[in-house]
Amino acid sequence: MQFINLHTHSFSNDDSLLEVVNQYPWEFNEAIPQYSIGIHPWYINESRLSEDLKIIEEKLLLNDCLALGECGLDKRIEMSLNTQIEVFQQQVELVQSTDKPIILHCVAAYQEIIEIKKEMNIKNQMIIHGFSKNMQVAKSLLDNGFYLSFGKYLLRNPDLENVFNFAPVDRIFLETDTIEETILEVYQKASQIKNIKIEGLKEIVNMNFNQVFK
Repeated sequence: MQFINLHTHSFSNDDSLLEVVNQYPWEFNEAIPQYSIGIHPWYINESRLSEDLKIIEEKLLLNDCLALGECGLDKRIEMSLNTQIEVFQQQVELVQSTDKPIILHCVAAYQEIIEIKKEMNIKNQMIIHGFSKNMQVAKSLLDNGFYLSFGKYLLRNPDLENVFNFAPVDRIFLETDTIEETILEVYQKASQIKNIKIEGLKEIVNMNFNQVFK
């Protein structure tokens, strides 16, 4: 059984892993076999937006494209929140014609993401990647049907261990994002916190993956 890496920016070409490699439409790499594709709020470029959305629309129809993302909202950048919301909603409209999930970048905008999910009646599964917040935020997201993916901050922040322990096993994923540590190291940490053997954790994450990624 493979280790599943829910979100990474580097393709390792390792048969023991199933990696959802993050791709951007303006630098798409055909050599990557399984990926997500989206417009990150940091990199919104209105001059090429229509072209980027067209590429996303095309790729979402392909089997190799596993998800939309990462996309979302970030209140700590200069790009106006209204523009971010507009671009995010345009991407969501594209994925709603599929059953593919959405991998979310969210910084200080959890309530807005929850509201958009309700307003747009989004049925696609939504995963907050790189989750690092407190129990209250986690509970709010879980109550609203989100999945949580843990990685960097699970290795870096001991306070997150209680939150990870609180998250139900059927609503979690693990990832490396941009860290140097391997997905095995993330699984080892998660295994220790949850008190579940690594093979058992692999089974759980594989079941979650099959449920969400159809």
